[in-house]
Amino acid sequence: MRQTSGPADTPHSPALRAIPPGLHLVSTPIGSARDITLRALDVLAGADVLVAEDTRTLRHLMEIHGIPLSGRQVIAYHDHSGEGALQRLLGLLAEGKSLAYASEAGTPLISDPGFELARAVAAAGLPLSAAPGPCAAICALTLSGLPSDRFLFAGFAPSAQGARRTFLQDLAPVQATLILYESPKRLSALLAEMAATLGGARQAVVCRELTKRFEEVLRGTLDELCAEVDVRDIKGEIVVLVDRAAPAEASEESIGAALDTALKTMSVKDAATFVSQTLGVSRKIVYRIALDRSQE
Repeated sequence: MRQTSGPADTPHSPALRAIPPGLHLVSTPIGSARDITLRALDVLAGADVLVAEDTRTLRHLMEIHGIPLSGRQVIAYHDHSGEGALQRLLGLLAEGKSLAYASEAGTPLISDPGFELARAVAAAGLPLSAAPGPCAAICALTLSGLPSDRFLFAGFAPSAQGARRTFLQDLAPVQATLILYESPKRLSALLAEMAATLGGARQAVVCRELTKRFEEVLRGTLDELCAEVDVRDIKGEIVVLVDRAAPAEASEESIGAALDTALKTMSVKDAATFVSQTLGVSRKIVYRIALDRSQE
């Protein structure tokens, strides 16, 4: 996502303190340039070396906020950079340099090539920190109205139909709100496959162009969203969210099996409470079964 300047952007005055050595992961706006944090601007202003998935995007963001390059290196690091680029960055860190890494938009390492760099830095025992900020997945979750106490970010679904179906079948029973990124060109196919695999009655949300001028949130069942998207020319950055699966109805056999495991480390009372909450079954029923099994 490209950053856009707001109507009242002003140059940033960086904090008068040095940026410590190490790799600093910098979250950047997913739309509005004003969504960047003051700490992120401090890191960009003070780092010895700037690293970016897209150097043009980072340069533009820094121009908007009045942060000069001051002759510093700006190094591209993306999916096609290769081992040589990775070793170059690790070498700079080993020299005690401070590096700021920014993805094109959003939080580094979330569907982003920065993962390999951060993993290599951690494995080498070099300093690693993050300046948190915008993330399309979390922004969409907060707008969706779907349960947020438990969620699973699943990234991009495979583009091939067979692989996508298998991917969704694995997600179908997950007891969490599902979050996926998708291309607008493949959105209709994804929703249709979701309706077939997860069930057309599942509640879902499509978020488009978050924090931008044409931001839009579509809510409904998967069947309803399929019908709406099919007759529209959807454009922009897309996040799809789907409500969790309805919990499977627990049998006395499954309750008993869960209790047998719980009773090895818990009292009858605690085991009954734990299994009741885990399986979504009346505690009175579970407690009765627990008493019977404890006396066997």
